[in-house]
Order: sequence, then structure tokens, then C-alpha cells
Amino acid sequence: MAGGLTEASTGQVCLDFANTVSDHASDHPEEALRTYDDLTRWAQRAGVATPREAEALRLAARERPGDARRALERAMALREAIYRVFVALIARRPASPDDLAVINATLSQLTHGPRIAMTGDAFTWAWPLDRAALDWPAQVAALAAAALLTSGDRERVGQCASEDGCGWLFLDTSRNHSRRWCSMGDCGNRAKQRRHTRRLAAARVDE
Repeated sequence: MAGGLTEASTGQVCLDFANTVSDHASDHPEEALRTYDDLTRWAQRAGVATPREAEALRLAARERPGDARRALERAMALREAIYRVFVALIARRPASPDDLAVINATLSQLTHGPRIAMTGDAFTWAWPLDRAALDWPAQVAALAAAALLTSGDRERVGQCASEDGCGWLFLDTSRNHSRRWCSMGDCGNRAKQRRHTRRLAAARVDE
């Protein structure tokens, strides 16, 4: 799966954010967040921002291009830290303290403190966000990463096993945690074709 700013969703905002690079695990990753407008488009598609909120961010970015450029750089640094932390988790390696520091630095921008909110009949933590701040889409991604990392679902995070270096992160909801591909119709199908080609080549050698 290409990743980037596609419509594909993992159901986890932080993983969707980490997947805004195509072929992330390869030696030729393709950046999707080239401009601050790209960040707002991701935020809208991921359900982080409403169309009105995304447009307000774009207008603010045009008025403050230097601030927008720095906010984008911080968002990309956060994304890479989130990606590396989850890749380390998948590989059963300790997360880098530097990567955790980047996530925590973003979380530390939320100075208003958490509150309890009701969602239907359930209670949850909610963090007031400054919707005028150019960093708030990245802050939402950092909060989502913190929520996933501190939940039991962190053990279900997987990475596409494509030999092409897709690197797409996903939440494995299969019963026996057997998912290997971002999509069976994409990288999974290419892997099947490779196995078939190799079997044919091996059969010719044995003839």
C-alpha cells in the first residue's frame, strides 16, 4: 500500500499519521507532507479536523508562512518518532529515548490539562486544544500515540512485511494476530505472485 495521503485508514490516528510516507521502510520513501496544506488535508481526511477547521488552519498558514513551515517540520519530526517507536515495539526492541522525548515534547505543549468527558454512556479523558495553534493536528496525533502505546492494543500493531519496503503500520484485529500485509489486494497479492514465480523457477531448475 502506498500510504501517503490516500483514503486508507488504520482506524488509529497515530498510525494513519505515521503512514503519511509511502514505502516508509524502503531506501526510497516518498514524502506526502510536502507543505502545511498537505498536513491540513491529512488532518481532514483522518477526521482530526473538520473542513472548516482545516480551512482556518490553511488561512492561518498563509498569514504566517514561517510559523507554518516550522509547524510542518515539527509535525514531520513527530511522525518519524511515532513511526520508529511503533517499529521498535513490533521488533520487540526498546524505544529510543530520543523518540519518546519528541512525542513528550509535543504533549507538553498541551498546557490546559486533561478533563473528563462523556461519550455516550462512557467516560474518557479529553484534552482542550488551542484550535488557533498551527501545531494542534500534530498534538492530536501525539495524544493518539500516547493512548495507543499505553493500551493493550499496542500489542496488535503490525507492519507490512512486503519485500519492497512498504512499511505501512496497521492494527491487527485478526483473531490469531496473523495479518502480515497492509492489504491482500496490494502487497499481499504481490507477495503471492513472487512466491509463485519462485516456485516455477525452482521447478525448472529441478527438471
